[in-house]
Amino acid sequence: MSNSTTVTVPDPCPDKDARDDDRLAEFPAEKRERLLRIAGHVRGILKELNLDINDPNLCETDIRVAKMYAEMFQGLELGTEPRVTSFPNEEGYKAMVMEKNIPFYSMCAHHLVPFYGHAHIAYIPNGDIIGLSKIPRILEFYAKRPQLQERLTEQVTAFLDDKLKPEGVMVVIEARHLCVEMRGVKKSGCVTTTSAIRGIFHQKAQREEFLDLLRH
Repeated sequence: MSNSTTVTVPDPCPDKDARDDDRLAEFPAEKRERLLRIAGHVRGILKELNLDINDPNLCETDIRVAKMYAEMFQGLELGTEPRVTSFPNEEGYKAMVMEKNIPFYSMCAHHLVPFYGHAHIAYIPNGDIIGLSKIPRILEFYAKRPQLQERLTEQVTAFLDDKLKPEGVMVVIEARHLCVEMRGVKKSGCVTTTSAIRGIFHQKAQREEFLDLLRH
């Protein structure tokens, strides 16, 4: 008679469906269903890569990625456009208002890998001035979606130009792209610079003032 003993290996991902529901409980029902569908597609990709989705390190990756996308692509949600708080320019301020070195993170629309860097944003008031905290929020709103750096630069510029009707707007963005550093040419440390201008910044004097402030 054999003395061998059958060993039962516990499921490394027990009650996964219930845990997924718990981890998405913060979202409304319609969005929760959409995130579960995204998680299903992520799970399919993992299977196509011949990965063991029952590995304890992978069994919840699908739902983690779905939740990450909900955060990273928040700018696509209806109603998330920032409300612009503007104030009368009672002092008649006509010089440049500039916020520089505003950090941001976004996802490349071509490969869905991150690009990140800093934006430098300036405008010259006409009738109104904007609450300073709104400028980084405008950048973040447009960054939180699959993006191109060129398009991001134009969208921030156009938004400020449309909402404030200033004398002019200038935006410069400097960013590193992991689609350049991790794949393809694999050139680490490359920085891409884009710019967009409206109004009075088409004049050389205003552009040079912007660049001079940027250097200091």
